[in-house]
Amino acid sequence: MLTKQHPQNTEPGWSLDERDPKFIQSLMPFLGFFYNYYFRVQTSGWEHIPPLEKVLIVGSHNGGLAAPDMLMMMYDWFRRFGVERPAYGLMHPKAWQVSLPIAQLAAKTGAVMAHPKMAIAALRSGASVLVYPGGAEDVFRPHHLRNKIYFAGRQGFIKLALRENVPIIPAISYGAHDTLIVLADFYKLMERLHELGLPWLFNIDPEVFPVYLGWPWGLAIGPLPNIPFPIQIHTRVCPPIVFKRYGRSAASDRQYVNECYELVVSQMQQELDQLVSLHEGASKSKDS
Repeated sequence: MLTKQHPQNTEPGWSLDERDPKFIQSLMPFLGFFYNYYFRVQTSGWEHIPPLEKVLIVGSHNGGLAAPDMLMMMYDWFRRFGVERPAYGLMHPKAWQVSLPIAQLAAKTGAVMAHPKMAIAALRSGASVLVYPGGAEDVFRPHHLRNKIYFAGRQGFIKLALRENVPIIPAISYGAHDTLIVLADFYKLMERLHELGLPWLFNIDPEVFPVYLGWPWGLAIGPLPNIPFPIQIHTRVCPPIVFKRYGRSAASDRQYVNECYELVVSQMQQELDQLVSLHEGASKSKDS
């Protein structure tokens, strides 16, 4: 009889077994309301995800801690492929430290610790994996950079794809970064104040310290939770990116990893530029 292997670390995020399809199914009406009526989501490109193969979905993060495009992508995945098809999302380690109840709920939806060990375990189990390499710097990037792909130079997802021989499926969106307006990031200033003795809230380095306009705070200082504005969102799943060579040697080749990284960023930026042009062109047509 086959038995599941449980890791010694029993904290939330360190086991693939915490994912609960029944819990996910119970969330579908709630997510569906926001999908259909609040964000009025348009979506395209789902034919690029193979029906049976595992893939590494690489997304551009938007909209503050609410990350509405991520939630809407999740809803689309579940309604198209069913809640039983295994998929896991890598969640930043610091997100697991803020609130244990929230972390436990996230784990039930398929969130796991953003650590190579968990990403590899998920892929080798036959599941697909969703990762947002830009993390907090991406999700809180200033509003003038809303139409830019920004991964902060992080290349771990490239090494993961090369080592595990999986294609990368880019995921982008338009509109989600307008669900709050990030004016600036004052992290460098706050980091200096911390060095002079000012403690971090909850003793956790936030990596960003944005100033933004959003609900419910009005003008918010710091990476606070937010209620997103009801802006229409268009999500798009892009064609897969397949590299010329894979394997451990490829993942260990710094120059090759950098070339693959630049290729992904470049192709995702082209896709995002086309999506932006589509919507801004349509907007100008309505105004004329």
